[in-house]
Amino acid sequence: MTVGHETRPAAPPAPAGTGRVRHSLGAIGRATFLAMVAGFFALPLLWLATAPFDAHPTITASVPEFTLRNFRSLLDNPYALGSLANSVIQSAGSAVLVVGLAALAAYALSRVRVPGRDALLYCLLLLSSVVTGTAAMVPIFELATRLNLIDTHLGVILTLTGGLLPAAIFILKDFMDATPTSYEESARVFGAGPLQILWHIVVPVVRPGLATIGVWAVASVWGSFLTPFILLRDPEKSPGAVILYTLYTEGGSPKLDLISTFSLLYSLPVVLMYVFVSRKYGFRFHGGIKR
Repeated sequence: MTVGHETRPAAPPAPAGTGRVRHSLGAIGRATFLAMVAGFFALPLLWLATAPFDAHPTITASVPEFTLRNFRSLLDNPYALGSLANSVIQSAGSAVLVVGLAALAAYALSRVRVPGRDALLYCLLLLSSVVTGTAAMVPIFELATRLNLIDTHLGVILTLTGGLLPAAIFILKDFMDATPTSYEESARVFGAGPLQILWHIVVPVVRPGLATIGVWAVASVWGSFLTPFILLRDPEKSPGAVILYTLYTEGGSPKLDLISTFSLLYSLPVVLMYVFVSRKYGFRFHGGIKR
């Protein structure tokens, strides 16, 4: 018999099903939360998919009264389909310039040791973020007027390209830095020049990064409103973002049938582009090299 020590009864074991119940409740709670978040983001997409086929669309998502009259009404607008073609021209032109110029600049900054190189990159990125297109619109308009670029696709493309280039160079430089220089040294041994090395060695390796910049540039220009609205005078040259602004009544009320139909057609090219690039590259990037 031990003196001075009390024998305490052992705590009863927890019921075997308690942990299972807690795990189930936690899983149900997480699933409910995710379903609510998904529903919050899915409702606008559901409206976009159903309203164009509704004879009497409203601001709420509902079972549509099926009709194709909205598409016929949109075709009566002389600028609707042409504006989509204008958006393609401006987006594709800007993307080509952004990808090409950013690749050249990023490769040079990655391989050439210039004093103050990193400071220059950060200054470009900072200035492009602080001095936005809205803040610089007056001098941009004055410059476009003197260069006879008002009411031209080229003026819009050059202006939007200039705004996207600093961030594109900054992003692509990381991809270029991750490219092994041993590939380029081997190409130099066989007499390849700088442009040949860039085109045949560097570009295939950083292709996912170029695709990322291209998709980002297209999406940015596709949704741009202010720059083409100010620089373009002829409605036949206006992109979809500007023409969408005209689908209102004189009192400022939206024409939901036309807006929903045009919005569906306006969003499809970007969605298809994203699906194509995502299936081709998967957007699984690791320092500029896809694994």
